[in-house]
Amino acid sequence: MIRTKSITSHEFDQYAGDYDRMLAEGLVVSGEEKDYFALRRIQWVKACMDKLQLAPRRFMDYGCGRGEAAPLLLGQFNAESVVGVDPSAKLIELAKHEHTSRRIIFQLTQEYCPEEERELVYCNGVFHHIPVAERKMAAQYIWRSLEPGGYLAFWENNSWNPGTRYVMSRIPFDRDAVTLTAPEATRLLQSAGFHIVRTDYLFIFPKSLSVLRWMEPHLSPYPFGAQYLVLGRKAGRLSNRA
Repeated sequence: MIRTKSITSHEFDQYAGDYDRMLAEGLVVSGEEKDYFALRRIQWVKACMDKLQLAPRRFMDYGCGRGEAAPLLLGQFNAESVVGVDPSAKLIELAKHEHTSRRIIFQLTQEYCPEEERELVYCNGVFHHIPVAERKMAAQYIWRSLEPGGYLAFWENNSWNPGTRYVMSRIPFDRDAVTLTAPEATRLLQSAGFHIVRTDYLFIFPKSLSVLRWMEPHLSPYPFGAQYLVLGRKAGRLSNRA
């Protein structure tokens, strides 16, 4: 684990207007834009649900930022509703302005009341910004938001990958983040009550080597990818099955 300071919601308010530009400058070394990674993550989660013969319809995007994942969740899953939550008031304001579907709702994290009504929570690159002492509480918030049998798709940056560390060093709001490895994420989610279904590593090859990307699904069990997914399940039985 890289142990430095975590960013606050107030600091994210300051970065809100330049968030996309800063992220793009960091990702330029991959040859891809953020939309490529966002779509591939959600497609991967959809494939995982298909293998489990599940068809979740009610989603949460935990740490939604400007809300870019919400329309992708609607489209890939034909979702009934998506709730995006984030502690940054400015990012929530931007999300509401940019995404106006009646099936999408954005709220401040501290204003949303978890009521065991979401079937799948999507979370990408959020926990490395949460102070270590508060991470279990955040994972329990997600657990309380899920209905019995619901799933958490927990994506994080793989700090074992040198390319990931380099990209994060180029992004102001990631530069001082406190990263967590997949084994650390697994222990965290288990401590919050989740059963771990699988762990996958994705995004191995940059665009310049995209001809090799057909190999990525076969290499996903190994810790090479720039990001990893820990798929967790809350005890119970999910009602929506494919």
